[in-house]
Amino acid sequence: MHITIIGAGLGGLMLARVLHVHGIAATIYEADASPQARSQGGMLDIHAESGQRALQAAGLHDAFRALIHAGGQASRVLDRHGTVLLDEGDDGTGGRPEVPRGALRHLLLDALPGGTVRWGHKLASITVMEDGQHLVHFANGATATTQLLVGADGAWSRVRPLLSGAQPAYSGVSFIETYLHDSDRRHPASARAVGGGALFALAPGKGIQAHREADGVLHAYVALSKPEEWLAAIDFTDPPAARARIAAEFDGWAPALTALITDADTPPVPRPVHALPVDHCWPRVAGVTLLGDAAHLMAPAGEGANLAMLDGAELAQALAAHPHDVEAALQAYETALFARSGAAAAESERVLRLCFGADAPHSLLDFFAQQQEAV
Repeated sequence: MHITIIGAGLGGLMLARVLHVHGIAATIYEADASPQARSQGGMLDIHAESGQRALQAAGLHDAFRALIHAGGQASRVLDRHGTVLLDEGDDGTGGRPEVPRGALRHLLLDALPGGTVRWGHKLASITVMEDGQHLVHFANGATATTQLLVGADGAWSRVRPLLSGAQPAYSGVSFIETYLHDSDRRHPASARAVGGGALFALAPGKGIQAHREADGVLHAYVALSKPEEWLAAIDFTDPPAARARIAAEFDGWAPALTALITDADTPPVPRPVHALPVDHCWPRVAGVTLLGDAAHLMAPAGEGANLAMLDGAELAQALAAHPHDVEAALQAYETALFARSGAAAAESERVLRLCFGADAPHSLLDFFAQQQEAV
């Protein structure tokens, strides 16, 4: 059986790695020219019940623990005036340690046989062949014929249309990404406000969220409940003007918080939040499936990377358990996938409302309190 994976994100890499553990070869095709072609984002909290389960299946859990950012599970909730409403430290016993996304991706890449990932292969089109196989065409002129095609190609998947007509829809919330470097020396007030881990400074319809990364980097996501047209009207090619326009929405907020916008060391980057339908699923189609954001794009609530890795591990395990019946493997995988992703997507929508709804930030405080009671 020839397995083709489109996309070298965490989910696609995890699928290839767990297949390799079971002695099954696969090829990943990735549009990026190299592993260093673009930034891989900030910190990820890796959950015991999902992301860590996948890493155990991959035989990489011990190596993963060496990447953990000590203290990263700390959380703070502030109001717009900078008043601390919740301050939870990280004593190292939590089940969701933080690691840099880029380091985790490199861990998975280094655990694959050489040549598994074909860089610089942007998917152009797919032809369904009469025998149920798929002929994949790439923008560089290369082609590949495969018995199993896996779309691990993210929110705007080019594989998804083979299975589903669903398209991501705007959630009503947009993030604007910024970074402050060397914060303890150059931005001490903001560094104190963020603390050692994650910051949530929220109000109805808006918020400033940030996380401390290695070397004193503060990585912030400024959230606004605005129409897509409002964000599109901002000229992000003029960073000072864009910062000023975003900061104007936070007039009267504590300077230590608004400095995460106005004093940013990088140009602000718009990140509109899109999601697939909560109940997104598809009928079984021979020889093709999806994982990660291609299957269940949802509002960010700490689940996306974890679910993508678990998808990859479980798909690999299903294929290993049904070595002579790919369709049985895909049926088993998708049955579990749909139930898991539907529940996670509904919860992600709820968390988005808690963070930016009419009762923010107190609705988030109640959510944290409920989580503590459930432990």
